[in-house]
Amino acid sequence: MTPPTPCPTRAPRVATALVLLATALASLPAAGGAVVQGQERTHAFVDVAVIPMDRERVLDGQTVVVRDGRIVALGPASEVSVPADAVRIDGSGRFLMPGLAEMHAHVPPVQGDAWPDRGALEDILFLYVANGVTTTRGMLGAPYQLALRDELERGRLLGPTLYVGAPSLNGNSAPDPAAAERLVRAHAAAGYDLQKIHPGVSRATWDRMVAVADEVGLTFGGHVPAAVGLEHALASGASTVDHLDGFVEASASGPVRARLLRGEQVPLGEVVAGASPERIRELARSARDTGAWVVPTMYLWENLYGASDPETILSQPEMRYVSARQRQGWRNQAGNRPSLPADVMEELHRLRREILLALSEAGAGVLMGTDSPQMFNVPGFALHRELRVMEETGMSRWRILESGTSAVARYASEELGREDDFGSVAVGKRADLVLLEANPLDHLANLTRRAGVMVRGRWIGAEEIDEGLARIAAKHAGATE
Repeated sequence: MTPPTPCPTRAPRVATALVLLATALASLPAAGGAVVQGQERTHAFVDVAVIPMDRERVLDGQTVVVRDGRIVALGPASEVSVPADAVRIDGSGRFLMPGLAEMHAHVPPVQGDAWPDRGALEDILFLYVANGVTTTRGMLGAPYQLALRDELERGRLLGPTLYVGAPSLNGNSAPDPAAAERLVRAHAAAGYDLQKIHPGVSRATWDRMVAVADEVGLTFGGHVPAAVGLEHALASGASTVDHLDGFVEASASGPVRARLLRGEQVPLGEVVAGASPERIRELARSARDTGAWVVPTMYLWENLYGASDPETILSQPEMRYVSARQRQGWRNQAGNRPSLPADVMEELHRLRREILLALSEAGAGVLMGTDSPQMFNVPGFALHRELRVMEETGMSRWRILESGTSAVARYASEELGREDDFGSVAVGKRADLVLLEANPLDHLANLTRRAGVMVRGRWIGAEEIDEGLARIAAKHAGATE
């Protein structure tokens, strides 16, 4: 069974050329647009309830002061002075928490060193920010994204912090071990944050990729090629397993697993029928013990293997923010979905939810992600649909929020070698924050009740968010499909 392809703590693995690349990029002019203003100002969230995400708690009546993109003070409102030059933001009755992360995102891929349409790119970045997403991991790399990453970090463009996955290793790009070695070395030298993996890679090619990636300090993750299998991928150090790839197959009975590793096409019904709770728990413990992180993309998979009517999904409110061409592309993609008996489809979704809950209960690392803008996934908006599915598995709201905040900071530190300076509300942390009208620990839907978003100290209030969304909607209004 081959699914459709949408696109213990280990030491940090970082490309040695990263510093040289950053130095070179710093001397380049921006690809367009002006410096985003706001990071240099001082802001104070006054009398706000803080959800710090260091552990499950809420701190009432706090004042949080932000200067130059960092949190410089946090404490009871009666004890923290508000600087005279600060922009005061009323926190009464509101909740302040870290910004969320989209850990399987895509920004437009292009060939060579070209940039995509600047307006379309800025719209995608704004849709993420408007939905409280302040960190993204791009999982289909292109050279321009390295410069884009720099522009975002320097505040020259409004958008989330970006981690850039390299162009993928797959059966076509890496047909043999030598090709994999050349690509991994080139991608590490270019300064990509991680190596993306797609299906089609042989076991020998995978093993050479792993050896070279460890040598040059480039972490890797994504899909689990069928010839490799989940257990070998985990044992050899896969950083992330996206889409729960390989977990369904690995949870099957022993004879079915053997057939799959031999390359046989096994009907999905046979695969899911042999799964057992004991085997699922064993795999969850293995993911935990090997230090792998899982990006489940549950909402996407339920659409890929779904009987939902495309026109019903395309009538969702957020579809106004994507082009008619994109909507038609999704409609066409839905027409090519696998045709499965209803009972098999239902069992697949039940099994995937059982796997995710087992991972959470075992203490394995789970990271929030959707694969936007894959089928029916509008950037930013899809994340909130993903969270609903995650909660339906039985995961606690706390664990779900953790998967998009403090857990992401740990991943970035352990796997990418980045500073652990975000993902929680504390003095010294990067000011990536979301101000909410209600507590998301009571209802995850409260994450959509935003009074504003702060990105690296730049405040975007609700009015500015609404204006930006209206502008994007107007761009696509009235376009024919």
